[in-house]
Amino acid sequence: MLIIGEKINGTRRRVGRAVRERDAEHIVALAREQVDAGADYLDVNAGTSSDTEAEDLIWLVETVQDAVEVPLCLDSPNGATLGAAARVVERRPMINSISGEPGRLETVLPLAAELGGPVIVVALDDEGIPRTVEDRMRIIAGLVAETRAAGIADERLYIDPLIMAISTGDDAGVTALRTIAEVRATYPDAHVTGGLSNISFGAPARRFLNQAFMVLAIEAGMDSAIMDPSAPGIYPLMMAAEAVLGRDRFCNRYNRAYRAGRLDR
Repeated sequence: MLIIGEKINGTRRRVGRAVRERDAEHIVALAREQVDAGADYLDVNAGTSSDTEAEDLIWLVETVQDAVEVPLCLDSPNGATLGAAARVVERRPMINSISGEPGRLETVLPLAAELGGPVIVVALDDEGIPRTVEDRMRIIAGLVAETRAAGIADERLYIDPLIMAISTGDDAGVTALRTIAEVRATYPDAHVTGGLSNISFGAPARRFLNQAFMVLAIEAGMDSAIMDPSAPGIYPLMMAAEAVLGRDRFCNRYNRAYRAGRLDR
């Protein structure tokens, strides 16, 4: 599993305040916490108004990459903002994200193709949230056709099946899992990612729902997640699930995680 750390997001109240006040200490602490917990990428999202978003995202990028050595996932719906941040990034970034929403495909796709790194593709368009597996796969098919035409190989794609809260619909979890399986079968060279904690939004004791969904999603074919790797129990369970499913040769990653002390939380 490739882990994209989710915590540096300005839509979170404390992070938003840190961005506005240029509180580098708080941002650096979040970055180091996630990397120490096993994050492979760190998502950076300013979450601020369009007037200041580019400037704020640049500050976040510079602050985070001065503190840690993992690559960044640049997160914004605005292609111009992503382009501005890409000019100061030191390691080839992941782009979050391309969707079928108006303007995003046209502005973000050329940048993703130019940068040459991984890109998240979201099963979303301008017709609202697709409720069925078939509708999500239709959107994904259109987006994959566009990324291929732009010269982006499927291996660079991280397809997000659109994980929704089960508190908003009993079939939300099943729909996401079925979409994951369909993506894995249809695009075997692509990767599958998504916001793991979305599944539990609005529910109590969210960690149990997140953990249950993660194991089921890994079995369905998910090989990446946008998540908080420092959340209690989530990282050990992820390592164990991959080992049990035969996706960790001779349990090498599980054993390394044990030796690094990452299974003790």
